[in-house]
Amino acid sequence: MTGVPTHPPAPDHTRPLDGLRAADAPRFGGKSTSLGELLAARIPVPPGFALSTSAFHAFLTAGGLEPRIGEAITRMRAGDVGTVQAAADAIRDAVCATAVPEAVRAEIADRYAELGEPPVAVRSSAVGEDSAAATFAGQQESYLWVRGADAVCDAVRACWASTYSAPAMTYRARLAGHGAPEMGVAIQRMVDATVSGVMFTCNPVSGDPSVIAVNASWGLGLAVVAGEVTPDEYLVSRVTREVVRQTISAKHVEYRPAGDGGGTVAVPVAEERRSEPSLGEEQLAGLVDVARLVQRHFGGHQDVEWAIAPDGTLFVVQSRPVTATGARRDASAEPAPASALSLVMSRFGAGGGGAG
Repeated sequence: MTGVPTHPPAPDHTRPLDGLRAADAPRFGGKSTSLGELLAARIPVPPGFALSTSAFHAFLTAGGLEPRIGEAITRMRAGDVGTVQAAADAIRDAVCATAVPEAVRAEIADRYAELGEPPVAVRSSAVGEDSAAATFAGQQESYLWVRGADAVCDAVRACWASTYSAPAMTYRARLAGHGAPEMGVAIQRMVDATVSGVMFTCNPVSGDPSVIAVNASWGLGLAVVAGEVTPDEYLVSRVTREVVRQTISAKHVEYRPAGDGGGTVAVPVAEERRSEPSLGEEQLAGLVDVARLVQRHFGGHQDVEWAIAPDGTLFVVQSRPVTATGARRDASAEPAPASALSLVMSRFGAGGGGAG
């Protein structure tokens, strides 16, 4: 209408996960768009929403952080290992002390309310991560069993801060030069997992494509991430679903929801369950079926994080390309894994808020 002032639309910082596709990776990052692709393929994924890189930049701009970060990175490039760590710590402290802009907080709160305000996982989703050439897993944070809109916003900010960890910045510089990071975040309904783990659509040690490699332990995956337990390991034929080899470990601790306040807690596993197999034949067959679907959809081998709910429903909560195996790699790729367990640990790091 003539004479009526017009205003540019407010930034759309969020999108439901099921509205994302691979082409959205420059705005939402690899993890979030991978989840959108899985949902498009009708693979069971917990619902959620993604926060775009525009929210990250709005936060940096509102807090006046970009010049301070630039100065710290300049010092880091010119210094030794101690300088790198000090610069990274200074950046992270500044990020964590800066308020999330109100417009971003409001949009996160609205999406979280649409989801039903459940406990959620808040996962870093950097642009350029989880590609066929590189993975930032274990270098940027995720936070599990987060409750309440304010806590979700705090976890988002912590994910943003984790992009400036010394390992993440060093890895980024080695693989991608000195470009500024672009960070999205995935917010996803939690699965109250009775069993969880990782599977690879080939043998990650030998590269053998005829088997699916599965690692599993009781409860949430944090006990494996922190190195507190050794998971059960299975090699399963992708054709016959026969278990080719298995190693059952004593799993003495599992992580469960901490209660209404959010977070997780480590609890001892009953003596009689510790050395029981965490997966039965039917569950392994279901994992093989899902692994085949995921590989077919992405057109290449994947390592897949999964969780089984108390009612037996299997969910996929992350998927990324297998970037190195013992059978085939080039000089720029990651070192070949010595075992499936070592690859699990390299993918998901140790300590911190959870898997990246």
